[in-house]
Amino acid sequence: MKLLHLDSSILGQNSVSRQLTAAIVAGLRQQHGELSISYRDLAAQPIAHLSGEIIAANFTEQADWNDTQRQESALSNELIEEFLAADILVIGAPMYNFSIPSQLKSWIDRVAAAGRTFKYTENGPQGLAGGKKVLIASTRGGVYSTEQGQLMDFQEDYLRTVLGFLGVTDIEFVRAEAVNMGEDKRATAIHAAKQDIARLTR
Repeated sequence: MKLLHLDSSILGQNSVSRQLTAAIVAGLRQQHGELSISYRDLAAQPIAHLSGEIIAANFTEQADWNDTQRQESALSNELIEEFLAADILVIGAPMYNFSIPSQLKSWIDRVAAAGRTFKYTENGPQGLAGGKKVLIASTRGGVYSTEQGQLMDFQEDYLRTVLGFLGVTDIEFVRAEAVNMGEDKRATAIHAAKQDIARLTR
């Protein structure tokens, strides 16, 4: 069984989402035994945002690609193959300004590839990457699970939508909120999230 582990927080050792993804992976190791794990730290080794130059490779003969296009096309293919091969994804997705980190968005922009992970049909788009389980460590400095807070949440809904577009519907969120609202609330949120992790991976 193959697991792809993605972290995207820029906070390093101070990151709650990194702490939670590590706990999820440890729990899955115990649950499944042998796991082949691939890891990407999208903050430490960022993927370049899509640019006109990179995307132009899709409409240019390979013989005419420049060095950047060759390198970035090879990386895109590697990321897509890694994503398609994974049976389980563990994603660290902190909320930054009501959405996800741009580092994680860069990864999504590479793996959301027409003809590879989705296709358009007469009946609309069809995801091609189904059959995976995704566990997402969702961390928020404030509280966004309230009715009013949900109006500002473009993090969890976006991830559920874009993964669903690719055919991935088995998604679980492990949420830690109010992590920037004092040490007590932070500790309480982390403890509750780790209890959820224990439940999901037992």
